[in-house]
Amino acid sequence: MTSAPYVAAGDGVACTVAQLAAECGLRFEGDGAIALRGMATPCDAVADMLAVAGDAAHAAQLGEGAARVALLAEGADWRALGLEAALFAARPRHAMAALTRRFDPPPRVAIGAHPSSVIDPTAEIDPTAAIGPLCVVSEGARIGAGAVLVAQVFVGAGAAVGPGCLIHPGARLCHGVRVGARCVIHANAVVGGDGFSFVTERRGAAEAAKAEGRVDLDARNMSLSRIHSLGAVTLGDDVEIGAGTTIDRGTLADTTVADGAKIDNLVQVGHNVSIGENAMLCAQTGVAGSSRIGARVVLGGQSGVADHVTVGEDVVAAARAGIGADARPRTVLMGAPALERSEALGVVLATRRLPRLIEAVRLLKKRLSELERSR
Repeated sequence: MTSAPYVAAGDGVACTVAQLAAECGLRFEGDGAIALRGMATPCDAVADMLAVAGDAAHAAQLGEGAARVALLAEGADWRALGLEAALFAARPRHAMAALTRRFDPPPRVAIGAHPSSVIDPTAEIDPTAAIGPLCVVSEGARIGAGAVLVAQVFVGAGAAVGPGCLIHPGARLCHGVRVGARCVIHANAVVGGDGFSFVTERRGAAEAAKAEGRVDLDARNMSLSRIHSLGAVTLGDDVEIGAGTTIDRGTLADTTVADGAKIDNLVQVGHNVSIGENAMLCAQTGVAGSSRIGARVVLGGQSGVADHVTVGEDVVAAARAGIGADARPRTVLMGAPALERSEALGVVLATRRLPRLIEAVRLLKKRLSELERSR
């Protein structure tokens, strides 16, 4: 093991305004020699921190802190805000991606394998990879150039971790899993656990309920036999998997997550699912087996997708949407069961009118009774 630490882009050390602008591709005005060591909100920023004030509301708060430099929207008057320098971006929130990366110190893991790690002799470890304490790399596994396994990471037999990946503590990559380049997998995620797939000897309760809307005695789940998962999981390049998320392996073919997809914490992805490129799955979302999530889909927090459902490209589902049927591309879904937004809002408005409607019906019934008695 060498003593050289792993250092990612942006090592967390101070830099000047001019250096920061050059590294992040931003324009600056004012004193480019001011040294900055981090970022903060306008209220909390001190003299050597970059205040984030990308809109008028946050810019108005600069006087509450001690910032000398701020990130501003193009056209903002930095002198009138009392600053000594400013960085400018047409879309400040997008600029924060590069800026925060610059100030985020990477995990300090020595290149090579820590003495407490367990590396099978048949595993292929690139000499520039860094494997931290108590990691396990199983037989036939491959760890790519510049990959970092921080600590207590398990890599199963025949699994592959691509170049530039960062695997946080406690993550489990089960046998046969393939991880593309520059992926980030956060703490305690499990990629490649067995799919939840069981079958009954005769038609089971779930099958009867789907087909007939009822469960008869002949469709009771008297016994459950596991269908084993012979596939694995394939993650594309630049995928990010949140802490505590689980992605099940496929039954016969792999569960797949395409390039650039981002999956939040505590998400469950079932067996045989495919997730398209640049899709976003927010926290506590669940995707049942054999579903297809199209490219650039956004599933809000606590959304649910039923099994064998196709969600078309560019769909946006609001939080807690319950998607039980195929969704057309480029639609916005709300509610459970999920409906397209205009229909869902109509249902919400109609529901809010129900108390008044019930009261109106009650009065009409009362009036009708009075008329009948007076005849």
